Amino acid sequence: MMCDARLELAIDAAREAGLLTLEYFRRDDVEVQRKRDDSPVTIADRRAEEYLRRRIAEAFPQDAIRGEEGDDRPGESGFRWLVDPIDGTKSFIHGVPLYATLVAVEHEGESVLGVIEVPALGERVYAATGRGAWHVVGEASPQPAKVSACPRLAEGLFLTSSVATFDRLGLRGVYDRLQASARLARTWGDGYGYFLVATGRAALMVDPAMEVWDAGPMLPILQEAGGTFTDWQGRATIHGGRGVGTNGMVFEEVMELLGSR
Repeated sequence: MMCDARLELAIDAAREAGLLTLEYFRRDDVEVQRKRDDSPVTIADRRAEEYLRRRIAEAFPQDAIRGEEGDDRPGESGFRWLVDPIDGTKSFIHGVPLYATLVAVEHEGESVLGVIEVPALGERVYAATGRGAWHVVGEASPQPAKVSACPRLAEGLFLTSSVATFDRLGLRGVYDRLQASARLARTWGDGYGYFLVATGRAALMVDPAMEVWDAGPMLPILQEAGGTFTDWQGRATIHGGRGVGTNGMVFEEVMELLGSR
């Protein structure tokens, strides 16, 4: 499937796009605009996505591209790139460093590689199907990314992006059950939450609402790190509209908690 060249580009382009976002991070003069769905967007989002789209189109002109900030680009190769220049724009505009640049590639509808770049922390995790998951800190050599060995949620960390999203969707009972079952619950969310699961620091990350560009990298990264990424019905897909990332060991327990929603 020629994933090696695409993975190399995904890693490099995500890193460069992440660096571009840092040019605007914690600047008081960055204007925050509202999209039609009332979510925020900045020039950093737009410039970073433009950069990603340009790099991808130059290297793989037959590949399709879908991103959060731009129109879909059709393709003929069977590959589709999914890009989210700033996953966690609300964190970004408040000067919180826990936002991510996400890049993924689908082949015939299945996500086969992904990158989570956390530019403000200088960390990234990436994976391709059958090639393992890898964690990079600064300029250090890549090290294997591995999920935790936490055997049950009562001993683990549960993450989500926003409790308010559960409330908005009428799912507060789900959040309350997960929180009550976990040793610790925090809202270190968006791509960074899945990053923490993939690198063994959290047992569970749950999103009650996800776009495909949010979910794209999570399936190959978590699977290659030894965990799971599914929708709330337990299907290994990035197209379910909701996401669950686990270390694998707490998966069945979490599915039972979600199943009674």
